[in-house]
Amino acid sequence: MNDIFPYLLVGGILFAIGLTILMTKKNLILMLMGIELMLNAVNINFVAFSKYDKIPEHGQIFALFVMMVAASEVAVGLAIILKIKKHYENINPENLNELKN
Repeated sequence: MNDIFPYLLVGGILFAIGLTILMTKKNLILMLMGIELMLNAVNINFVAFSKYDKIPEHGQIFALFVMMVAASEVAVGLAIILKIKKHYENINPENLNELKN
């Protein structure tokens, strides 16, 4: 189990950085980047734990699914952010009060 500890440490650090970015930044694009970091940290953990699975490809397949979801999330998220920027002329989430109704 000691041989996967560095991978789990990197995954945990990446997840913590992504969560910190998500909670502290006031820019929608930076918040999206924080979510991407968190998803990549999960991918690292999936691949690290797949070494101890009966069928090691399971972790790698899950990581591929997470990457597909992340790619589609980025495409949809950036499209929404660009529409918000065009309509409201800013992407600060605190200034978008009209979306709450």
